[in-house]
Amino acid sequence: MIEVGSINELQVAREVDFGVYLKGADDEEVLLPNRLAPEGCSIGDWLDVFIYLDSEDRRVATSQTPYAMVGDFALLRVAAVETVGAFLDWGLSKDLLVPFREQKVRLIAGQSYVVRVYLDAQSGRIVGSTKLDQFLNPDPCPYAVDEAVELMITQQTELGYKALVDGEFGGVLYKNEVFQRLNVGQLIQGYIKKVREDGKIDLILERPGYDKIDGIAGSILEHLNKSGGFIPITAKSPTDVVYDTFGVSKKNFKKAIGALYKHQQITIDSDGIRLVK
Repeated sequence: MIEVGSINELQVAREVDFGVYLKGADDEEVLLPNRLAPEGCSIGDWLDVFIYLDSEDRRVATSQTPYAMVGDFALLRVAAVETVGAFLDWGLSKDLLVPFREQKVRLIAGQSYVVRVYLDAQSGRIVGSTKLDQFLNPDPCPYAVDEAVELMITQQTELGYKALVDGEFGGVLYKNEVFQRLNVGQLIQGYIKKVREDGKIDLILERPGYDKIDGIAGSILEHLNKSGGFIPITAKSPTDVVYDTFGVSKKNFKKAIGALYKHQQITIDSDGIRLVK
C-alpha cells in the first residue's frame, strides 16, 4: 500500500509526457511529475519517493526529501501566513500548512517553531500542529532515574524549558539547573532526574554521580596544565565564568575541585586554584 507522508519504494511502471507513473506491490499507481523526478529514470527502475497530496488532493510523488515526515517533530520556519493558516518551509515545493486551529499561539512569518507533522483524518492531507502535547505518548514513562535520553527543546517558560524526551514523552528542565544557552528546536542529550506520580518527567543536562565529577576534574587539570599551573577561578567565581570556562554548573565545579583538593592534586587559594607539582 502506498503511504502518504512517508518514503515509499516504488517501481516506474509507465511514462507519460508530464512524468512517470510509479506502482507499489499492490499495483496502485501514483504520478511522479517530470519536475520532481530524478534525471534519467526509466521503466523498471525502483525509486525512493515521498508521497503527499497536491493542491487538488491527488496523491503525488517527489524525489525531494522533506525536513520532516508524518509522525516527526521538527523545527520549521514560517514562509507565509494566509487566510487558512500558516505555511511552513519543510523542504518541498509545496509548503506545509498549519491551520489556525492547530496553532498554540499565532505563528509569525519568518519565525521558526517546533511542529508535529501528522495526517489529518478528515481531509487525508499532511498538516502540522504546534499543539504538541496531544501527540505525546500516553503510556507510563519507561525511564529510570539517571538514564540518558535525547531531548528536543520545544519551549521556554517561566519554569525553564519544555522538552521532548526521545520524541515521545514530555519533560521539563528547570531554569535554576540549566547552565548553558538553549534554543527552541535544539537537540541535546539529557538525563532523567525524576519521574513524578502524574507521569511528568523532570530533566537535567549534566550526568549525575561521580563519573560526571571525575570528568570535570580531568578538565580542570587539563586547563591547569595549559595555563602554567594556575587558573584565577574559585568556588566564589560567578556562575557564568565557571560555565564559560568548563561548561559545567558551579555546583559540580565545586565538587570537582573539592575532590582534587582531597587527593592533594591542587591547592585552593583566595585568587584561584593551583596545581600541586
